[in-house]
Amino acid sequence: QVQLVESGGGLVQAGGSLRLSCQASGSIFSINSMGWYRQAAGRQRELVARIFSGGSTDYADSVKDRFTISRDNAKNTVYLQMDNLKPEDTAVYFCNIVVVRSRLIDYWGQGTQVTVSS
Repeated sequence: QVQLVESGGGLVQAGGSLRLSCQASGSIFSINSMGWYRQAAGRQRELVARIFSGGSTDYADSVKDRFTISRDNAKNTVYLQMDNLKPEDTAVYFCNIVVVRSRLIDYWGQGTQVTVSS
């Protein structure tokens, strides 16, 4: 019953910027974290960034100092500001939300393509 809708992906040149958005809706009562993962062709899905309910954040080493994650609690929306993009950032980016129930439950968006050209 929880649905995530991503937007903001696209094609950008190296050094450019994109801003991803993900809005969650449905049976959301308590959120443990919201974040972004990515999966490049032929590679495993990896964490890009996440923000926890208390405000702490995690970033992959490869995106530190370039990406910034933020959220709007009132809208159940998480954002990923991506600056100084590199071709290595090319991947499908998936929004993730961890909801608190009797246990932690993960929900995933359908993914949005980010392509960075050199």
